[in-house]
Amino acid sequence: MRALQFHEYGPADVLRVEDIPAPHPGPGEIRIAVRASGVTPADHRIRSGEFRHLLPVTFPHTLGIDAAGVVDEIGAGVTGVRTGDAVFGLTDLAKLGGANAEYAVLALWAAKPEALSWEQAGGAAGNTETSGRVLDLLRITEGDTLLIEGAAGGVGSLAVQLAVARGARVIGTASPRNHDFLAGLGAEPVSYGPGLAGRVGGPVDAVFDCAGSGSLGDLVALAGGPDRVVTIADFHAAEHGVRQSRTAGPGADPQSRTALGVAARLAGQGRFTVPVAGVFPLAEAAAAHRLSETGHARGKVVLTP
Repeated sequence: MRALQFHEYGPADVLRVEDIPAPHPGPGEIRIAVRASGVTPADHRIRSGEFRHLLPVTFPHTLGIDAAGVVDEIGAGVTGVRTGDAVFGLTDLAKLGGANAEYAVLALWAAKPEALSWEQAGGAAGNTETSGRVLDLLRITEGDTLLIEGAAGGVGSLAVQLAVARGARVIGTASPRNHDFLAGLGAEPVSYGPGLAGRVGGPVDAVFDCAGSGSLGDLVALAGGPDRVVTIADFHAAEHGVRQSRTAGPGADPQSRTALGVAARLAGQGRFTVPVAGVFPLAEAAAAHRLSETGHARGKVVLTP
């Protein structure tokens, strides 16, 4: 099968599409013929070597943690899914990849909603799981006011929708060009940067930091304490007493099928969508990584085999 690999750390140009043996599912896993897969910020950080001490890989390495496709092999002990079913989901995150390929093994999945295109579903699972996990850590429920820092990105845009579905009031930071976009998702948009507290207009119940822009001190003050802030992007979290939550690699936070199922149900009701920043064939994966690296992609970057 064709797969996106790299043999050394470096810029996007180290990426290669190569023929490798197709994987097979183990117990509790399924294999899909991939229709679309996602590119996450973690992917380009793993590829560049930025994460080499935290999340080292063995070369050659196949990237990608989320994908959508058609089930064609089922591992031992799996129930509730059949070959031919359309699904979206995540690879075994301890392996740090495997989805950017013609076939991928999923360890966590849900039925693909008809309301989502293959491209949307292919980029949905990782950010959905992350959003649901952090909302659970913050215990977001009806009536809460949640501030999402970096709300227009791949994770933030899904977190907005999942929090709104829980009945929360959501304030989302973004550049002015993305304010109408956020309002359409159900958030109250504000600009990020110095003076945020004045623009928010008062304290909030919790903060989800998707941006990692160095604003944790201000965010803790807004939330009234570090225990009400969770970041997925700021590696100085411990200096502020803030929890950092991540999916990939050994010691990752526990996963659940719940968030994927909730997203699928909401999509069927017209209450959840997956903004896509760009769709690229595997052969143009370097361009996809460069877009992701800008940090300004509005939504998910997606690859097709």
